[in-house]
Amino acid sequence: MINRTFTCIVCPNGCKLNVTASEDNAFIVTGNKCKKGIEFAENEILNPKRMLTTTVKTNFDLMPYLPVRTDNEIPKEKVFEVMSILRKTVIEKNIKVGDIIIENISNTGVNVIATMNTEEKRYG
Repeated sequence: MINRTFTCIVCPNGCKLNVTASEDNAFIVTGNKCKKGIEFAENEILNPKRMLTTTVKTNFDLMPYLPVRTDNEIPKEKVFEVMSILRKTVIEKNIKVGDIIIENISNTGVNVIATMNTEEKRYG
């Protein structure tokens, strides 16, 4: 039997959800103000996922770090693995918003994309 309480992050309501699940995965969700809360609660118990936003290093003097994000949610248990890959990533060419930095990161089917253009000028 699972009994958890957490805040729904799907819509601006921020409902405090109470979830009870039996061993056969029958869910009872209370506290939700919309149907999205029920789906969120079930996914949070069975297969939690997160969007990831961070930065990667570049070789540009004017922009030493480039902001990036995943283009979809990744399994929560893969967050540290993905971050480990991104810590080792260095951008060496000009990038535009939406360009794929890493395709299918950690075999998640999710791409890491740029959220800003790199600066074209370098010192020196």
